[in-house]
Amino acid sequence: MHTIQVVFLTVMVFFVIVTIHEWGHFYFAKRAGILVREFAIGFGPKLFSIKRGETRYTLRLVPAGGFVRMAGEDPELVEIQTGQTVAVRVKDNQVTRIYLDRLDDRSNVVRGEVDHLDLERKLSISLLADGISETYSVHPQAVMIGKGRETQIAPIDRQFGSKTVGQRALAIFAGPVMNFILAFVLFGVYFQLAGVAADNPDRLLIGNIGKDMPAAETGMKVGDTIDSVNGIKIGTDSEKMISIIQKSANVPLTFTVVRDGKPISFTITPLPDPETKVGKIGISAAVPTRPVTFLETFKYSGIAMKNMTITIFDGFKNLIIGNFKLDDLGGPVRTAQVTSQIADQGLTELTSWVALLSLYLGIFNLLPIPALDGSRLLFLGLEAVRGRPVDPNRESMVHFIGFAMLMLLMLAVTYNDILRLVRGEN
Repeated sequence: MHTIQVVFLTVMVFFVIVTIHEWGHFYFAKRAGILVREFAIGFGPKLFSIKRGETRYTLRLVPAGGFVRMAGEDPELVEIQTGQTVAVRVKDNQVTRIYLDRLDDRSNVVRGEVDHLDLERKLSISLLADGISETYSVHPQAVMIGKGRETQIAPIDRQFGSKTVGQRALAIFAGPVMNFILAFVLFGVYFQLAGVAADNPDRLLIGNIGKDMPAAETGMKVGDTIDSVNGIKIGTDSEKMISIIQKSANVPLTFTVVRDGKPISFTITPLPDPETKVGKIGISAAVPTRPVTFLETFKYSGIAMKNMTITIFDGFKNLIIGNFKLDDLGGPVRTAQVTSQIADQGLTELTSWVALLSLYLGIFNLLPIPALDGSRLLFLGLEAVRGRPVDPNRESMVHFIGFAMLMLLMLAVTYNDILRLVRGEN
């Protein structure tokens, strides 16, 4: 049952941070009057699909993100040519449905050859039947039906490109912003659960015990007070404890902890680190905590956001100017692996990790990399400066190439992650 809970929490982490991101795009696109055709979590083949209102909500196979498909961003999938025979259903003097196939099976329809068609501006269609052309008004939410699929028309005022630069930028920027908001809220929840370091701490506690490490094989528990190591009092000096452990690889040490007011001793032999050869037993030290006030929650959330943002950009900097290796990157498999490990530590640590992931997703999406939100905002900025948009075909090509490159990188990183799992590496 415990394993099932960890897996469930891991899946929910991905679902929440991606959904909140796409919801930001979705909400502000709808507010701007843009027709949102699809709200998708994941990429690739559909696993689940349901339509509510104008939008189809889908869950897709590859859990590597999501997207909100807005009318006008991509070429429309259904086109009607002049001279094509179609059938239309008219209600209240307006065409509500346009049938493209199986015309003989349609009832209560008007059938004819398309003589003239404008589904973006004038919203009209002219059908030629028995040598007579008749023009019909088309409802702004009319649906085209062909090959078993329904596609709602997109009048020009419902398309992404028809909106102001500000409206389009807000619809794009809202995704990362929602991730920042989620991160801020979750950091606040974390500090409410974990508290903050007490002023003038008088002791050290065991903050975490790593799996498959020497300390995990003893009766040590998180929250035990660290009293001494080999008779040497530790007090609040974590560096002293670390130094003793590191110098004692393969040498048994006696740890004395205090639990419920009673001293308990354990004999632990530090294992040498494969790379540095220093001793490790798999514990981290912590200091006593105190609860945070309501106002302090905002303060510490802001500090955490600032510190984690600096850490994330330091990571990007190291990737650019450092010696880049594929092992330095982690894809969905590795992220899921780490998430499951943190979920196993409890809700408090998982909350902090989800906040970090949400912050990272928001920052990463604002990078000026083709296919990401940052690149799209860059094109909108150029449009604002130039006074006219960049050629949509060129912009689409840039985003397409960027998306393809990101997917190739994702495949390579995922393959490497799987190899790491097979080899038993962390």
